[in-house]
Amino acid sequence: MTRRQPPAPLLVVAAVVSVQFGGALAATLVPRIGAAGSVALRLVVAAVILLVAARPRLAGHDRSDWLTVLGFALSLGVMNLCFYAALGRLPIGVAVTVEFIGPLTLATVLSRRGRDVLAVLGAAVGVALISGALDTPWSQLDLTGLGLALAAGACWAAYIVLSGRTGARFARLDGLALAMTVAAVLVAPLGLVTAGSSLWAPDILWRGAAVAILSSVLPYSLELMALRRLSAQVFGVLLSLEPAVAALAGLVVLGQHLRGLQLVGMALVVAASAAVMGTRSGAPEPGGPIGEVP
Repeated sequence: MTRRQPPAPLLVVAAVVSVQFGGALAATLVPRIGAAGSVALRLVVAAVILLVAARPRLAGHDRSDWLTVLGFALSLGVMNLCFYAALGRLPIGVAVTVEFIGPLTLATVLSRRGRDVLAVLGAAVGVALISGALDTPWSQLDLTGLGLALAAGACWAAYIVLSGRTGARFARLDGLALAMTVAAVLVAPLGLVTAGSSLWAPDILWRGAAVAILSSVLPYSLELMALRRLSAQVFGVLLSLEPAVAALAGLVVLGQHLRGLQLVGMALVVAASAAVMGTRSGAPEPGGPIGEVP
């Protein structure tokens, strides 16, 4: 008797929900152990799980392969550091929406379609609305937080590119496991210095483990299963739900409320992303767009 598999779109939605609720849980860690401590804890736990699951092969790779993994790891580590630092200053729905400009711009550049440029301009208006730039005095805007979210978005775009290159050089889980390990090694010292003994508190450890599973291990596994049966167009549209799901996670987990104009801005970004990513060609890279979203 053949086991009935869950619908592939449902798996992607579950991955998106997992990532964003993991991010909301991470937002409860940042005030206690800082962005670096939170990222270090997440990366170390995720790296251990992936190393055990993948058991990546170290032999048979040249210098170019390892430089690709290093670049992948750097984009992963810096992306998470910037995003978690942004979570300490902005509601998660705002941070994710602003960050989403990175992969959206990348998709537009790769598509080279004029209508996609118009979609990005619409998304830029959406970001202006959700940032509060149009209805908040300039002096009251958290420009640092917005800058960190934009930097995370740029790293996310780099992550997507390097994820594809790593996947072409390593077996699927091998490249991610190795990059996660390198990123953990690079970030862990900073996390230890800034968070100190607070990292070993039981309440911190279980939250960090939960963030690692929700934000890295579980969504990657769900995404990998879905991509075997899902078109790039449907995948792109579903991925575009991330800002909205982030706002929901912020409301449920953190009690964060967004104003009307901010919700309009978010809707513009979601619509622009669905328009651009829902018409792209080619198969999406496993572990790229969703797998390591903060």
